[in-house]
Amino acid sequence: MERPLRLLNVGETAVLAELGSLGQVVAVQALLRRQTPPGVIDIVAAAQTVLVTCDSPASVQAIRTLLVNAPPGLPEPPPGIVHTIKTQYDGADLAHVAGLTGLSAEALVAWHSGQQWLAAFGGFAPGFMYLSPTVKLLNVPRRPSPRTLVPAGSVAVGGEFSAVYPGPSPGGWQLLGHCAEILWNATAGTPALLQPGDAVQFVPVRELVTVSPAPAPAQEPPACAMAGLKVLTPGAFTTVQDLGRPGFAHLGVTASGALDRAALRRANRMVGNSSTTPGDTHPGTVPGAAGLEMVMAGLAVQAVGSQIVAVAGTGILLRVAATDGALHTPPANAPFVLLDGEILSVGLCPGTAELRSYLAVRGGFTMPAVLGSRATDMLSGLGPDVIAAGTFLPVAPTTGVVGFPEAAPPSPQDITELRFILGPRHTWFTPASLAAFENQPWQVSAASNRIGLRLDSHGTGGTVLERTLGAASAELPSEGMVDGAIQVPPSGLPLIFLADHPVTGGYPVLGVVLHEDLGRAAGLAPGATVRFRRVEHG
Repeated sequence: MERPLRLLNVGETAVLAELGSLGQVVAVQALLRRQTPPGVIDIVAAAQTVLVTCDSPASVQAIRTLLVNAPPGLPEPPPGIVHTIKTQYDGADLAHVAGLTGLSAEALVAWHSGQQWLAAFGGFAPGFMYLSPTVKLLNVPRRPSPRTLVPAGSVAVGGEFSAVYPGPSPGGWQLLGHCAEILWNATAGTPALLQPGDAVQFVPVRELVTVSPAPAPAQEPPACAMAGLKVLTPGAFTTVQDLGRPGFAHLGVTASGALDRAALRRANRMVGNSSTTPGDTHPGTVPGAAGLEMVMAGLAVQAVGSQIVAVAGTGILLRVAATDGALHTPPANAPFVLLDGEILSVGLCPGTAELRSYLAVRGGFTMPAVLGSRATDMLSGLGPDVIAAGTFLPVAPTTGVVGFPEAAPPSPQDITELRFILGPRHTWFTPASLAAFENQPWQVSAASNRIGLRLDSHGTGGTVLERTLGAASAELPSEGMVDGAIQVPPSGLPLIFLADHPVTGGYPVLGVVLHEDLGRAAGLAPGATVRFRRVEHG
């Protein structure tokens, strides 16, 4: 095969192989899965690229060496499983797509069902697999305005690809029909029905018979489940987070996890949670116990059984109400005992600009893990629900040794500096825009969330970023994304991807924020001001 056209560094620990065809993508993806060097976390294929994220720069170098030295004429990967999917062709867009392609509805169905489709790569949503035709290609434009809700099981086409929507979600592909297959089951040993390299044969049927799975037998909770914290007031936005579920990006699942991982680790160390909690191991990270990630505080919890607790953050004000009505104020960033029945309230000191803080409890929260993690993923919908009043958070018994107090980092300055590495798509922007990106201040938008930190320049007197003349009207095929990617949509206003970012994206990435600075970025409240400083890779 041809060697990759380019190998582009993506931040500190990822590399993007830019290739010339989908066939090359499939071959390179198969090569990397056969000969995966140590330290590889995720391999994310797309239409023309393969993104490899690693745990160190040394692992990135091993990937570069492997790809550069790949022999010409790499063989096609061996065929995977062929899945037969019975499909009722009754989609809302069937007649419209027939008109777009110049076919009758019957001929369109014959084209779609008359060939096998290769599961080339995943993305967009858990279990969503981009299927490439093996015989005849039709390029079908997406809808000008996406639907707000596409039903699960919808069989659709978009661009050169077909797909089956695993679950209800927004979507802009054209709907040809629907099926009854379950494509995604997060509790199964193999959560995605379709894997890269598999093939799909759609079979037209007049009607579908749907069989509901038998309900799982009820299980009595263990006695230790009665120890934990009961949520009285959930605060502005509180979620359960650990260090995430890396290693599933090829199935459309982002890593998620705590936005400020250093703060969660600090809270866990203080209460004595082991860095190798049993049952939490998953590829690519040091495991950690699940805690609570709080936005603007406001949380109030009651201890069920005495617990050892710590809250990590800047400008945190803690109050404990004892069962006899007495009040006391334990220190933040230090472990303390919350006796059975006592109520802990988490507030903010006046003038605090820090957005997020983390609560850990000795033993960690023990709600069921999904794909090896208890993290709440707001994009994929995996993990526990957002914390609500009345939620009970069970805690595991432990014999861990309680740690020492650990000071929080300094409070954010008036202007927070974020370091970044340029690329991989900085050439899409004019030199003046690249200079403005670094030289002007940016303001954090109120539209920011766990998916990304949105930035604005209107309140700081700056400009928006402009693309070069050749890139102004171009579209970048979707490619893999990493934490800290600085993506720039047509508005010219940057977005920094955080832990719940999509696996792939179609807007150019100007640069990537350093891992060390991501926690600082995640703690910035709306209205905060940031500047960017470029550093050299390596």
